[in-house]
Amino acid sequence: MDQSLETILKRAVDGVPVTFDEALGLAEAGPEDLPALMACARKIRETFRGDAVSLCAIINAKSGRCGEDCGFCAQSTRFKTDAASYPLIPEETILKGSEKSAQEGVSFFCIVTSGKRATAQELEKIGVTLRRMRDAGQVRPCASLGTLELEELVALKQAGLIRYHHNIETARSYYESVCTSHAYEDRLHTVLRAKKAGLEICCGGIIGMGETLAQRIEMAIALRDLEVTSIPLNILNPIEGTPMFGTDPLSREEIFKTFALFRIINPTAEIRACAGREVNLKDEQGKLLDAGIDGLLTGDYLTTTGTSPEEDRDMITARGLKIGTPSTLP
Repeated sequence: MDQSLETILKRAVDGVPVTFDEALGLAEAGPEDLPALMACARKIRETFRGDAVSLCAIINAKSGRCGEDCGFCAQSTRFKTDAASYPLIPEETILKGSEKSAQEGVSFFCIVTSGKRATAQELEKIGVTLRRMRDAGQVRPCASLGTLELEELVALKQAGLIRYHHNIETARSYYESVCTSHAYEDRLHTVLRAKKAGLEICCGGIIGMGETLAQRIEMAIALRDLEVTSIPLNILNPIEGTPMFGTDPLSREEIFKTFALFRIINPTAEIRACAGREVNLKDEQGKLLDAGIDGLLTGDYLTTTGTSPEEDRDMITARGLKIGTPSTLP
């Protein structure tokens, strides 16, 4: 590896923020440098995050019926897909899902609703569910309910919500290639409102939608600037019927490089591998742990099948890591 790249990586391990140009230099390094890049990412995880990998799970609490035009999403009414469509599911179904996840070693359980935002009536019902989840104390409640207002987010926190999920999806410079029915700033403002409400923030995006490596770095730095708690990274799994169906997949090497770069740029954040890892990586999913991640979204996703918690637990322990709730080290 070039001496200047070695210097950048050493400084990153020491906690010196990586600049855009430095990260781009790392991204442009040849395939022969990937092992060193991944080793650095692992060292940063060990230094700032420890050796625990957390599991989170989601429940598709309201599916389909979305009027937005996000090009990756099977739940949009603008696209013809096989995704299920149904209203908010019963409270007991959500609670059973959270209880099952807790038994499977899951730390975070996220209630997800489709559409631009949950309605006032839906928020009231979800608030009741959150109170019961809080009282049970088995998992940390998370929710992904769209572009809510500050007072709504405060009410959810008071009901027991700990973490709010709202992805920025991609770089600001690429956002209009992904979605035109709302703006990047809309996503950003919701994240800022959730932070103001005192919630932990789970905010990331999707790679492999046609963006450049430079734009992935742009997204990684934007998330660092937002000081989010958790960064979920999905790898595009193109769904038939969506505009992104037929998109060429990223190479496995580029996926590993991207995850390593996100860790190097965001040393103290949780980096979580989510949907698309099975389709794109198959039997090499474990290498994401070698690239510095410390979280996995386990079980099924919103509209596609995922990896079972048992398989994910085995993958974690096979790498000499433990299942737990990572926290930033002093």
